[in-house]
Amino acid sequence: MNDRVIAIDGPAGSGKSTVARRVADALGWSYLDTGAMYRAVTVRVLALGLAPDDLESVARVAASCVLDVDDRVIIDGRDVSERLRDDDVNLAVSAVAANPGVRTAMVERQRAFARYQTRGTVVEGRDITTVVFPRAGLKVYLTASDEERARRRGDEDPTSVARRDAADRSRAASPLRQDVDARVVDTTDRTVEDVVEEIVTWAKTLS
Repeated sequence: MNDRVIAIDGPAGSGKSTVARRVADALGWSYLDTGAMYRAVTVRVLALGLAPDDLESVARVAASCVLDVDDRVIIDGRDVSERLRDDDVNLAVSAVAANPGVRTAMVERQRAFARYQTRGTVVEGRDITTVVFPRAGLKVYLTASDEERARRRGDEDPTSVARRDAADRSRAASPLRQDVDARVVDTTDRTVEDVVEEIVTWAKTLS
């Protein structure tokens, strides 16, 4: 299974979602946006009136929810696709994603998703190469300048992006870090098409 997984990590605004989705399309593989999973849990936590830093209650939501991340994001029967990048979710998602119980529940789901695909899978997030698929066939770490990443994240200002970067790198559970085996791609001055073409070329060497 791991030979048929392309794992893409990187900080907010580095281009993970756009690049990963297009790589999957180019290869005819499945695609999983793990960030959408954490955001969906955050939306559900807020809807239930729970504090994002309530470790036990939030972990129970993550473990028990029915979650479908595809063209639309559905959690417990509710389509939350349009809520994922609202301001309150942006503020709360780091606390939810740092919850060890939440991460355990989501990692299990992410591995199960790839396990049951008949094709390969392109997975992107912030701990994919280091924790979720440490033996992925291809590991890629996308990065970009702070200015460029803030520009791309039109729903968040530079302060918000910097805050989430710091939270992602310093959390105890599955922090964001560059894996030693990952191929680093700086997307600052490159087109999406150029980056996708490079990754697809690497992917074609997988068995």
